[in-house]
Amino acid sequence: MHALSFHTWVIHISSVIEWMLAMGAVLLWGERRGESEWRWLALAMVPALASALCACTWHVYDNDPQLHWLVTVQAGLTLLGNCCFAAAAWQIWRTSASAQSR
Repeated sequence: MHALSFHTWVIHISSVIEWMLAMGAVLLWGERRGESEWRWLALAMVPALASALCACTWHVYDNDPQLHWLVTVQAGLTLLGNCCFAAAAWQIWRTSASAQSR
């Protein structure tokens, strides 16, 4: 765990915790508004969380070259997460637009 400074670890770990809290906040927002489509946004946040965990795992093992495949997995999860975000945002927009037209 020497690859990163203590302060960088604090930032990494707090970012992961913050992301998990944000997922919970999105779920609560949707429940309080009675709009179940917000669950899709919280679900779309999972690949980005997994991506962050890949980065932290690689750093825990001092960026071991044998684990470099985690960087590729992280990139793939980031791409997947961004696509999921786009789909969830479109779903929320579509649902709200159809509700307003009624």
